[in-house]
Parts: sequence; structure tokens; C-alpha cells
Amino acid sequence: MKRLKVTIMYDGFGFAGYQVQPNERTVQLELEKVLTKMHKGTKVKVVASGRTDAGVHATGQVIHFDTDLKFPINRWQRALNVQLPGDIVVVSVEEVSSDFHARYGTTGKVYRYKWGLGDVESPFKRHYVVYMPGVKPNVQLMREAAQAFLGTHDFTSFCSARTEVVDRVRHIKRLELIENDQGELHMVIEGDGFLYNMVRIIAGNLWEVGIGKREPSEMAHILTAMDRKRAGKTAPAQGLYLESVYYVE
Repeated sequence: MKRLKVTIMYDGFGFAGYQVQPNERTVQLELEKVLTKMHKGTKVKVVASGRTDAGVHATGQVIHFDTDLKFPINRWQRALNVQLPGDIVVVSVEEVSSDFHARYGTTGKVYRYKWGLGDVESPFKRHYVVYMPGVKPNVQLMREAAQAFLGTHDFTSFCSARTEVVDRVRHIKRLELIENDQGELHMVIEGDGFLYNMVRIIAGNLWEVGIGKREPSEMAHILTAMDRKRAGKTAPAQGLYLESVYYVE
């Protein structure tokens, strides 16, 4: 038996999220369906670095599974890709030690959130960028507000009320607002871990700062309040991408 670490990309538009759910199409379901077929009907459990919600995308999700197939490691990527649906792509496959764990072994993650700032919404990007036609946010104010999140904080105010995790302290290493030449504004955030809906709630609040609904100084006060009701709305799912997952080398 060997353990494989697999990095995948997926288009979240056609999924009800990553994790298996009754009567729903999910990323995990599609992965396990293919692996079960490859293992002649024996169910193979896939473990991911974390689950993503319906509509959320990934360019660097990491999973692991155990297999007893006598299959050369350099053939796994193609073998999986020819059987997976087109909205899931295997980027890389490597054999790892049996104590590697895609979820519990993470040391950090990077997420990217995308807004479209053009006057016209592109029909080709409507499921991948959040458009706010005619709205020009003050990006400098958003950058000022972003400073409040850097460092170690209790993020109770910035996670879903349905979050079951007791320890809500997380460390944010990087939070940048980047404008590109395609008329998009990206928020890139890197931390040691993230709570349920945390990135989307931070994005939603920074957007409110950008359009003048909140002052940059409010972010620090909302953090210390440790009350979800003090923070603004959760940003839409389609703008969010899980970009990278880090592990101890």
C-alpha cells in the first residue's frame, strides 16, 4: 500500500462544493468515482486539505489517498485525467510517506478573491469573477483596512456563525490588493489556516470599505468584538480560488 499526494484544479461552477453530499455533484464524489473504478469496485477514500463551498474554485487543492495498484507513479496523472470530467484536472502526483496527511499536515494556504471593475460584465467570466458594474472602489482605503488583519487574531467576527471549530485564532502572513491590466481587483491572502467563510467575509468587508460603507479603522474594532454580527456581508462564492497549500518540506 502506498500513499499518493495529488494536486488538482477544479472549476467550482458545476459543483455543490468539494465534500460529498447526498444527491449532489461534488468534487470528492467525482474523484472517488474514478478511483473506485480504477480499483475494480473497491472504494477509495480521498482526503483533501479542506473543503470548498459551492461555486468556489481551486487552482492548487491538495488531496491524498492510499492505493495498492502496481502502477508507475509517472502514469497516474494521465490515467486520472482521461477519466475525470473536464472541470477537474490533476496537476501533479507524487508518492509520499504513510504519515503525510493532506488536511492535518498543512502549514499554510493562499486564497485569491477576484472582483471585476469594468463597466460591462463579461458573460465569459460571470462564474469566475464578481462584477460590480459602475462601481469604482477606493483601493487605497481597502489596503489600509487590510493591515488590521495581519498577524495573529481571533477571527470569530470573520467566520460563519455555523463554524464548529472552537479555536478561532489564526495567523495572517500576507494580505494584498492587486489591480491587473484586465480591469480586475484581486485580494490575495496567506495564512496558517482559515475558518469557514473567513476569506469571503474578509473580502466582503474590505469591499464595503472600498465603496465607502465602512471606515478602514472599523476592521480592528470588529476583530476585537469577536461577534459575527458586527461584520458585513459574505462576498459571493464565484470570486474565490484556493490557490496554494503548504506543507512541511
